Amino acid sequence: MSQPLHERIRSDIETGILSGTLAPGDRLSTEVELMARYGCARMTVNKALSALSAAGLVDRRKRAGSFVASPRLHAMVLDVPDLPQEVTARGQTYAFRLIERRVRTAKATGDAAFDVGAGRVLEIVGVHLADDLPLAVEQRCVSLAVVPAIEHASFAEEPPGTWLLRNIPWTEAETRIAAIGADARNAVLLHVEPDAPLLRIDRRTWRGQHRVTAVRQCFRAGAYDLWARFRTEDAAGRQTT
Repeated sequence: MSQPLHERIRSDIETGILSGTLAPGDRLSTEVELMARYGCARMTVNKALSALSAAGLVDRRKRAGSFVASPRLHAMVLDVPDLPQEVTARGQTYAFRLIERRVRTAKATGDAAFDVGAGRVLEIVGVHLADDLPLAVEQRCVSLAVVPAIEHASFAEEPPGTWLLRNIPWTEAETRIAAIGADARNAVLLHVEPDAPLLRIDRRTWRGQHRVTAVRQCFRAGAYDLWARFRTEDAAGRQTT
């Protein structure tokens, strides 16, 4: 079955965004230009742009046009944090030490937390440092089908998480938090005793329907905390805290 034209238009624009050909803030072709390019009605173009907007990939501005959405840094109650920013904000010096990186073909790892779909995957292991002391060990998998440009990123100036926040706006995320004991590798990298308490955060992000990255960060106990403020509504629909 052939792909509906509005899906083809949406897919073409999304591919340009995901590949980096269209960068955050870039203005898309106008609806009239897209109608001429694809030989279709305005309704078809509008349907494609509406889908991109709903996925958080495009900002549609009245009388200005459509633009590639900027990365979100604060969009959830339990957000995707930028560790360099957080460490610097509390008056410490941040650094990232890359331990290992490799490109592999996606395959069963025995841990669903690192599932980023089929295709080639960049796998990264590194340590976040605050004032030259280990803060967290990070293991991350990134889909190269969705984010091809990250394969050759050096991470000399910024860690993988910051690179992704800056270059690939995410539209959905899930987070899982657990208290664990340090295994042998984490004990060495974090300078703690085996079985010492750690805070483990597993997170996955999506861009539209595509899985972008899966990351596991293990923090030294007492070195990091999570804070969130919640709001609900009473029976009359009034917001309460």
